[in-house]
Amino acid sequence: MRIGELAARAGTTTRTLRYYESRGLLAARRTGNGYRTYDEDDLRLLRQIKTLQDFGFDLEETRPFVDCLRAGHSAGDTCPASLAVYRRKLAELDALIDELGSVRAQVGAELARAEVMARAEVMATAEVPGGPEPRCELSPE
Repeated sequence: MRIGELAARAGTTTRTLRYYESRGLLAARRTGNGYRTYDEDDLRLLRQIKTLQDFGFDLEETRPFVDCLRAGHSAGDTCPASLAVYRRKLAELDALIDELGSVRAQVGAELARAEVMARAEVMATAEVPGGPEPRCELSPE
């Protein structure tokens, strides 16, 4: 298949395919008149790259998976280098989850503090004779 058909079937652009080719992730064969041609294996490589990128892998992290497929393995994640990338990505995700948990706890504490302060302000204003009516209601969720 030619580059336009491969791009359409892979859900990407011809520009992206040329970029992947320049990075060594996709190898095009050339016809006598210079057109790029591809086959179903190339489509499999592109689907592997897209899946990994959907998971948050950067383009360079997909290389071991592509190399694994090119080596003839049935899946791109059955080679030791691919497994190592999976392990690194999981460690990275675990660190991000821990960091987000910490940030969430800090935001939760700030919200609780702000709600106490806002309630105290509303109560203080309501107790002043002739004071303004409270302008907001705070209720627990």
